[in-house]
Order: sequence, then structure tokens, then C-alpha cells
Amino acid sequence: MSDRYIFDPRDERYKSPFGAVTCGQSVRFTLRPLAGEGFVACCLVADCEFAAETRTCDLRDEGSHGDLFSGVFPAPDRPELVWYAFRFTRADGSFVYFGRSGYCDLEHLHRWQLTVYNGEFETPQWFGDGVTYQIFPDRFCRLSIPDPAGMVGDRVVHQNWDDQPVYRPDENGQITNRDFFGGSLRGIISRLDYLAELSVTTLYLCPIFEADSNHRYNTADYMAIDPMLGTEEDFITLCREAHGRGMRVMLDGVFNHTGSNSRYFNALGYYPQLGAAQSQDSPYYPWYTFHRWPHEYDAWWGVQTLPAVNENDPDYRRFIISGEDSVIRHWMRRGADAWRLDVADELPDDFIADIRAVMTEENPDSFLLGEVWEDGSNKVAYSLRRRYLLGGETNGLMNYPFRSAALNWVTGGDAADFREAMETLRENYPPAAYYSALNILGTHDTVRVLTLLGVARGAETDTKDQRAAYRLSPAERIRGAMRLRLAALLLYAFPGSPTVYYGDEAGMEGFEDPLNRGTYPWGNEDGALLKYFRRLGALRKDRISLQRGAISYLYAKGGGLVFRRAAAEEQTLIALNAGEEPLELMLPWPSSMATDALTGQQFFVRDEMLHLSVPPVSGLMLV
Repeated sequence: MSDRYIFDPRDERYKSPFGAVTCGQSVRFTLRPLAGEGFVACCLVADCEFAAETRTCDLRDEGSHGDLFSGVFPAPDRPELVWYAFRFTRADGSFVYFGRSGYCDLEHLHRWQLTVYNGEFETPQWFGDGVTYQIFPDRFCRLSIPDPAGMVGDRVVHQNWDDQPVYRPDENGQITNRDFFGGSLRGIISRLDYLAELSVTTLYLCPIFEADSNHRYNTADYMAIDPMLGTEEDFITLCREAHGRGMRVMLDGVFNHTGSNSRYFNALGYYPQLGAAQSQDSPYYPWYTFHRWPHEYDAWWGVQTLPAVNENDPDYRRFIISGEDSVIRHWMRRGADAWRLDVADELPDDFIADIRAVMTEENPDSFLLGEVWEDGSNKVAYSLRRRYLLGGETNGLMNYPFRSAALNWVTGGDAADFREAMETLRENYPPAAYYSALNILGTHDTVRVLTLLGVARGAETDTKDQRAAYRLSPAERIRGAMRLRLAALLLYAFPGSPTVYYGDEAGMEGFEDPLNRGTYPWGNEDGALLKYFRRLGALRKDRISLQRGAISYLYAKGGGLVFRRAAAEEQTLIALNAGEEPLELMLPWPSSMATDALTGQQFFVRDEMLHLSVPPVSGLMLV
């Protein structure tokens, strides 16, 4: 990190405005080197990656002593990633560069990132403001035990809702995911009031289209609801009932690959129409890339049951995106408000942009989310720099960087590292994308957060059988629940949509897939934890500062993390302590009293200074 006395890109005295800028926007840069360095000139050197050109901008010596250089750089008029640094000139004509790691020569220069995005594309505010709830449909709620006869695939249905999901591989070493519990769309409808009590505003449903696996990420028919989940009319009813409670519905779009048993590939002949694996005359044959038909073909990460689709095939694009009754249009017209793009890294940029355009045609207030696990502003996938957030593609991304940073801190890391990771995102992301991130502690692809936070080091979890049988001890559950409360408070107080993976609020346990996909424990929830999540949801719903307020950090060191959210006249201060000792702080406070919104505890203020003592592994939300 460079010397912040010379230049700090996160301080508006040095760079204004903060963070990403719109196309053509003017950016003022100011540097304050020591007069003793003897600099007579300073120049901004900006490498524009997509345009493959370098631009320079002279900064004037406004201090007359070589200690204050300032100037305005016009951002490119097209979306761009600009990598910039500074070049100082001495009286003898020699150069020295200044970048992220301080003064250096050109060979060792590390540049800063300036994201330039198209600000004409709008992002609806409803998503980032509210609470998202992710549902794995087969495991959330069933109203009756379904009969799988006649359904695609070889399905087995658990009679006992409390059974453990099948986790052992078959004779070929494959986890088939063919065991079902019978959760349904009508089951979700029956629990909408429960979700309303959690202040949920977005239902994010893992795939609901016909497929022969319980996770349904191997789509068999994009135009049909899986019959075990219900019917198209059930989906319409779900959307109508959700909308009536102020909730929107997000569907999971798996468009990079289909299932090998889909009606399009049809490897085992489940469907009457010829699929690509049965005939090269099939209308679906051009959708796939065969090397030796029919057994050698491109597949997602080499998994033969997931044949990859050629997203550049015009017929496939019409079917998914642009056709009059395309997949995107069909389900939006039946009530869907948003789409989440599975494995967005595998989809071409123009494919994503076309989806966004059609979604906007159908509903200008719709939302497009991308599954990306890293900083999406500078992501490289398959040797291509991606453009997810530069305008015209996704509105927001899954915030796995938040999850990593938050859980690292909660389990003993340094709060300074959390702040640095999140401030890097805030600096790199367009503001609307930063405030529309899907913030998570756990998903269907991760270990259950309570298990992760509670399990003791050295526990016997080396084998899958051991992990399947493992249950947290009473002491481990207490530790896990305390840490989860702390992490959840951070989640609900942070910019972006706080997202709950079904059952985390009820204290569900489980290691990796499919152990993290158990059935919701209706009637056996952790009541105290559930009550806590309801309170957090109510606070998020009621306080505009938590929904869209600016964030500023007051303390970030070791286990202590304190930040403020402010919007208009409303302020909320969040003081968190992940350490093993009380956190003692003196903080400025504008009134004579502060109240913890979680417990009602009141704190008196003297001379506009608030003394706080935050117990170990706990937090306060002061209003």
C-alpha cells in the first residue's frame, strides 16, 4: 500500500469522486509529495485495458514547491477498466513512478483500478434494500408425499421428512442426487406468512424446472415446472401470493448446460422427440459441441451428465432469450421478477447483455443477478476480462468476498482485513452494484454456517461418513450460535441484500453438499435464533440507514469492528466484537443517549462522547 500522506484513492481530498465513475465523468486527482523530493512535474499515466491505449494527464504544481500537484482526468467515454499510476519528474529530467507500493521504477509499478461504467442503465433499489431468502425447493416444505411414477429419471422419495439426504456415491462413484423429499411450490405458498415474519422481500428459488435430480441444476425442460414441485398454475399462484405480501420472486437460470436426460439431449430417451444424443437431425443437435458423436462432447467441468450448450447458437438464443415465448419472457410473464444466472463466468458477455435487455423490455423494474465468486469488477474467466458491472449486464453479483471476509474475521481474523476487502469492493464496484450485492453467509454450495462456526478444530470429520454423522456438541452449538448472531448482525447492517439460506435462521447443521441440503425442521427450530433473525429483519425493514445509508468505519482492529450507516437524518452505529475480551471504545455521539435496538439497553453520553463496553462475541446496534 502506498504512502497515504502522498495519495489515497479512498480519500476525496486526493481523488474525487470516490470509487467507480460513469463514462466521460471528470475525476480530480491530487498528490502531496514532500517538497524535499525535488519534483518539478507530475503526470497521471492511465492504461485503458479495453481500448488498449495509454492516456496521460498533466497535474499542475499548485503548491509552487513541488509538494502539491492536482488536475482533472476525463474518464473514457465508453465502459473501461483504467489502471493508473503517477510519474514524477525531477529537475534533472529523471523520472520516478508512484503506485500502490510507493515510489518505484516502471518495471515494479503496481497500479490502481478505476472502473468506468455506463450510468444510463438503472438498477432497481428494491433488491438491495430488502432481505433475500434462498430456498432449495425440494427441502423447504411438503404438504404431501408425491408419487414419482411417470416422472423423468429414476427417482426415490423419502417417506420420512427427517431422513438424511443420500450422500454416498453409487457403484460408479457418482452422487446421483436422485433422492427426493417432496417439497413443493404449494408448500412454499403455505409458509409465505412465516417468511413475511422474517421481513423477507425476495424469494430466491433454486431451479424449479423439470429435471431428474433433486437440485435441478441439470435442466430437462425449461418450459415446465418439475411435476414434483407442482404446476405452472402453482407458480403463478406463488408469485401472486408473494407479491401480495410485498415479496418478489427470483428464478435460477441454468443456461450454460442442460441435463443429459433433458428433452434437448435425451441420452436415455425419456422424451419422445429425438434429442441431440439420438440423432444428428435433431433440432437440438446444433446446441451442443460433439467431438465424437454421440459419446464425446463438451460438458460442464467434464461432468458427462451436464452437456454444455453453445450459447452462440442462434436457435438456442432465441429459445432462451429473444423469442416471442422465450424462457426468460415466459416465466416473467407468469410472475417472476428477477433471474439469477448460474455459473455466470461460463456465459458470454453479450448473452448476459441480451438477457438483461429482454428482462428490461418485459419489466423495467426487474433484477438480474450473477453467480460470481470473486471481485466481479475485474474478473478474468477463460482469459477474458468480464464486463458484468460496466452497464448493460448484471445489476448485481453474489457477494462471496463478503462471506469469506466476514467468516474469517468472526473465527479469529483481523477486522482490518475485513474492512480492506470490503472497501476494495466499494472502490471498484459502481455504487448501484455495491448496494445491490447478494450478501451471504451460506448457500447450497457451502457448509452450513452454524456448523462452520461451531465445529471444534480437530473434530473427527476426515471422511464423508464422519461428516454425515457429525452433530455439534452442546458447547459447539453455543459457540456456533454466538458467532452466527454476530455474523448475522453484520450481514443485516451491511450495504447489499442480507440473504438467508433456508434453515440457517432455525439452526440447521450440515457439512458440504448434500449434507447442507437437509429438510427444514418445522416444529424443531432453534427458537432463540429464529427470534433473533426476525428482529434483525424488522430492523432492516424499518431503518432506511440500514437499507441504503452510506457506510463509514470508526474502528477496525483485531476482533473489534465498528461502522456507521447514515441516510439523511438517520444514523445507525454497529459495534461488533469477535474477540475473547471486552471491547472498550470511546466514540462521538450526537445526542445525550444511545439505545441498542436489539435489546433496548440505553447508554448515556457525556460531552458528546459515548463509552462502550462490548462483551466478547457480541454486538450492538445503536440508534
